Amino acid sequence: METVQVTPHIWMFTFTAGQAYAVRMRDGAGWALVDAGLPGNEQRILDALADLGARPEEVKDIVLTHFHLDHSGSAAALAAATGARVLAGAPDAPVIRGEVPGPPPVLEDWEVPLWDSVQAGLGDVPPAAPCRVDRELADGDVLDWGEEVRVLAVPGHTDGSVALHLTSSGVLFTGDTIANHPHVILGVFNTDRRQALASFHRQAELDVQTACFGHGAPIVGGAGEALREAAAGQPVA
Repeated sequence: METVQVTPHIWMFTFTAGQAYAVRMRDGAGWALVDAGLPGNEQRILDALADLGARPEEVKDIVLTHFHLDHSGSAAALAAATGARVLAGAPDAPVIRGEVPGPPPVLEDWEVPLWDSVQAGLGDVPPAAPCRVDRELADGDVLDWGEEVRVLAVPGHTDGSVALHLTSSGVLFTGDTIANHPHVILGVFNTDRRQALASFHRQAELDVQTACFGHGAPIVGGAGEALREAAAGQPVA
């Protein structure tokens, strides 16, 4: 796992598949995690946080942008180690709790070989342990991380995908609705591509300077313009 500083208050943790983010709250009251990486990465994340000066009990929130394994895999272990509350979009919460299986993506023809390759690469990764969800998030909810964090429901990748907009610092966490690999694109492996495109366009309308993706390098500076340019090339049919 690699740790990359994105802004003075945000760090990215990269895994063999996907990535997660640590956010130092602006009021100095603690830390938040956006996503939790593949199963088995909890100690690496805790060690990385310790290197940043964060004790486990200082992690207050773990927000899961959606239920997929590379985002929720270590959530249960991290919640147990930190005592943090776990937050996720309401439609994805039963999947994260282990109450129901997650719906599979509806693949475009060109996605099939990519999906098969990803699944083969994850062959030895255990399933995510069921994780409690302390707060089910809905569109328009607001979190307080020493600044306003506005929750956007961005369905399409999964039914309960959420994005986070840190309004005063102009940061957007997109989850997997948008990727930057090798450039800004609609995320792959969606349950509803049309809905996912609408969610992409909604995020592109925001006033943001920094965009943090579930896959691909963050954009620091001018992120809103980059998102709008990419969205313009992918109209909602």
